[in-house]
Amino acid sequence: METEPVRADLERALGRRVLAVNPIPEGHSGFTYFVDLEDGRAVLRLPPPGARIAGPADIPRQGRIMDALSRRGLPVPTVLKMSEEPIVDGRPFVLVEAVDGERIEKVMGKARPLEIAASAVEVLRRLHAVPVAETGLGEEPAQPLAAELARWGWLMERAPEELTGRAPELAELLGGRVPDERPPTLVHGDYHYGNMLFRGPQVVAVLDWEIAQLGQPLLDLACQCVVAQAARSSDPRISVPGGGSVDIPDEMLLQLYGGVGAEEFNWYLALTYYKYASILGYNLMLHRRGKRPDPIYEGRTVTIVQFIEEGIRLLGGTKA
Repeated sequence: METEPVRADLERALGRRVLAVNPIPEGHSGFTYFVDLEDGRAVLRLPPPGARIAGPADIPRQGRIMDALSRRGLPVPTVLKMSEEPIVDGRPFVLVEAVDGERIEKVMGKARPLEIAASAVEVLRRLHAVPVAETGLGEEPAQPLAAELARWGWLMERAPEELTGRAPELAELLGGRVPDERPPTLVHGDYHYGNMLFRGPQVVAVLDWEIAQLGQPLLDLACQCVVAQAARSSDPRISVPGGGSVDIPDEMLLQLYGGVGAEEFNWYLALTYYKYASILGYNLMLHRRGKRPDPIYEGRTVTIVQFIEEGIRLLGGTKA
């Protein structure tokens, strides 16, 4: 993509020199760029060109969340400038600080897994303790678990059918055993090590707030478990792209978080396997149709099938 129009528009929006704008090579977060300013580096987020500003493409919404959390001292990037108006390459934007931290791939082997996991859980507990009215989403309704199931079921229906044959069985098991709901909190929605930056074992930034919402807090803890489990698999075809691997037992995470029973948590794990299978399947469909090309999803066909099978196993369903 030609970045000069982005650089020129951003310079006008900031009223200061912008030396360079370059796409960030790591991750799968869409239109994210390093911005070189005269006094340092920042990170720019834009929605896709022509996208309706809603859901994951609602970049200003993500900015409001990060700004609210940063003001409360949570480890998220500080928002430097944002606009809901389409003024940078015809799109709204959020400009945040470039946090001095390392991705999980560089931290593993240099820090103890338990310390990394404990830091992530501590941040999660602090995140879930933020009053709803102070999350940046206080005007939005909380999503019940029935809506959560429907959300991922909609994506699953659009994934390649040859991979999702047992998905209706898992959806039925989930729908028949919905646990009692806890008071809603801010939920990141994709809370795993690949969406964090670290200094040593400490989490210094939680990134990628695209699917954040008000909802059930255990959704985040289940994400942390499921993505790490996938990354630890001996089969390289089973993983969530960019998820990172932190090898500690799930029971240890439950102890660190506190107040969670195994039966309740198994339901959230099963839902999370269903969720990631639907996301990977939907992205694979978009790739195959040329709407959002990313060949990494062709390598996740086994992941989709196995995630559905694991969800069924957790809820006591029959093996294929």
